[in-house]
Amino acid sequence: MSKIDRTNEAVAEDWWDARYRESSRVWSGRPNLILAREVPGLKPGTALDLGCGEGADAIWLAQRGWRVTAADVSGVALERAARFAAEAGVADRIDFQRHDFADSIPAGTYDLVSAHYLHAYHGLPRERVLRAAARAVPPGGTLLIVGHAGWASWQHDHPEDVHFPTPREVLDSLDLAAGEWEVELCEEFERAQDSPDGTPGTRTDNVLRVRRLDP
Repeated sequence: MSKIDRTNEAVAEDWWDARYRESSRVWSGRPNLILAREVPGLKPGTALDLGCGEGADAIWLAQRGWRVTAADVSGVALERAARFAAEAGVADRIDFQRHDFADSIPAGTYDLVSAHYLHAYHGLPRERVLRAAARAVPPGGTLLIVGHAGWASWQHDHPEDVHFPTPREVLDSLDLAAGEWEVELCEEFERAQDSPDGTPGTRTDNVLRVRRLDP
């Protein structure tokens, strides 16, 4: 790993560790909306949760019979996630690993690879990371990617040059081999999200679900 990679890794890890130390729980503790909507139709197997944060998605999957590898750059988040998993009684079904995704993702292949809101903070090469995620999907497996499609309804003072990729742009960036994948879902959706002061709002996100075909 080059000097610049180590610098980016330290910046990302320190920033996210500080973010998680701001409160005892940063996220809601509930699984992401699309994960809970799309996964119940899949047969439980092995799953990779990229950017697991405090572990809500990993815990939800483990409670439904999946064996989960859950990865994040923040050691603080991973310690918290492991504690929550133990409290939920599924610690033996989740392998928590710290990775800076600019450098590595967990090894192996997984029946489900899930990447929710894995955006390009601190120089994260998102497209390259998602291509690596696709390579971790074996024949018959599923890749599920969810990301923001724009600013939240209450966010009016924001940089104008920030680009949120469309679902099609995410799909094209994966550079999937022709004839090896089936696109099952590629669309935008709107969800409710409260502003920091509690005012009800909305946010438009995108979802891509693709399945690697059996040979």
